[in-house]
Amino acid sequence: MEPLRRRLGLASRRVLVVTGLALLLLALGSAAATARVKSSSDQMLKGMRIDGVDVGGMTREQALAAIQRDVTPKLHSQVAVTVNGRRFTITPAQLGRAALVSQTVDRAMEGPRLPWIAKLWYRVSGQSVNRDVSLAYNDNSAQVASFVDTVAGKVDRPMQDAAVKLVDGSVQVQHARTGWSLDQSSSRSMVASALAAGHAAQLALPARVIHPRVTDRQPVATITINTGANQLTLYKGLKVEKRYRVATAKSGFTTPKGTWKVVDKILNPSWHNPAPNGWGAGMPLVIPPGPGNPLGTRALRLNSPGILIHGTFNAASIGTYASHGCIRMRIADSIDLFPRVPVGTKVLVYRG
Repeated sequence: MEPLRRRLGLASRRVLVVTGLALLLLALGSAAATARVKSSSDQMLKGMRIDGVDVGGMTREQALAAIQRDVTPKLHSQVAVTVNGRRFTITPAQLGRAALVSQTVDRAMEGPRLPWIAKLWYRVSGQSVNRDVSLAYNDNSAQVASFVDTVAGKVDRPMQDAAVKLVDGSVQVQHARTGWSLDQSSSRSMVASALAAGHAAQLALPARVIHPRVTDRQPVATITINTGANQLTLYKGLKVEKRYRVATAKSGFTTPKGTWKVVDKILNPSWHNPAPNGWGAGMPLVIPPGPGNPLGTRALRLNSPGILIHGTFNAASIGTYASHGCIRMRIADSIDLFPRVPVGTKVLVYRG
C-alpha cells in the first residue's frame, strides 16, 4: 500500500505542476492579448480603407491627415464646361463641394458592424477586416443648380418670329431668329456627376434648338396705319407690298393707336348708325349697301370697338382728318386691299 500511495502522490504533484504551468501560460497569453487590445484600441482595424485609401493601423489623427491629403486635389480638379460656343471652368470646391472627413474617419474608427467578440478577435489576431468606407460629402445641389442657371442666363437665346410690330410707338421690322435653350435638368445631373468624380473633365452641356414659327420668307400680312401721314401700308412678310392714302379721325374723335387685328371681312356692308343721339342724330338708323352707304363696298372690322377699315364714296376726304374714328379708303383701294388680308391680320395704328 505504501508504494502505491507514494506513486499516487507523485502523480498528483505532476498534475498540479502541469496545471499551474498551463494557468501561468494562459494568464501570460491573456495579459498579452489584453495589452494588444489596449494598445490597438485607438487605432483603425487592420484592413480598413476610406475611399480606397488604406488607413488600417492608423490613429484618428493619422487617418484624418491621410484622407485630407487624398481628397484635396480632387476638390480642386478643373471641370471645363462648354455650351453653345461658351466655355466655363469650375472646380468642386468652387461649387461648394466639401468632404466630411472627420465624420467619415469616426465611422471607420468604429469599424464594421460586427459582434463585439468578433471585433475583439480581429484586434487580438491582427487579421484584416478588408472593409472600405465611402467618404461622405455635403449636399451642394443648390450651388450646382445656381451655376447651371447662371450658364443658362448667358447662353440661352429666345426664339424670335419674323414680324412687323410696334415698339415704343414706332413700326419695327423684326427678323426671325433661331433660339437656344439649355437643358437645365440634364445639365445639373452632368455637372454634379463630373464634380463627384474628382478628376479633370470636359463637359458639353445639352441645349435645345428652337426654330421660329414664322420665318422671314413667310408672306404673313400686316397692316400699318400712320395717322400722322394718313397712310396705310400693307406688308407681306417683312416687305412692303403696297401703300394707300387714307382718311382718319377728325378733331374731337380718335383713331385708336395700338396693335389690333381684323376680326371680320364684310362685302357690301350695311351702315348702322353708331350714335343716333349724338353725332348721328338726324341720320337714318340703317343705310343699306349702295352708292350712299358710308362704308362703301368693302369693310374690315377690327377688334377695337366700332373701328373699321372701309371704302368711302367721298373720295375728297382721303388724305385728311375726316372720320369719326374709322380708316377710310377710296372705293377702288378698299376693293384692292380686301382679298389681300385674311381675318386675323395684325393692324398697327400709330402716329408717325
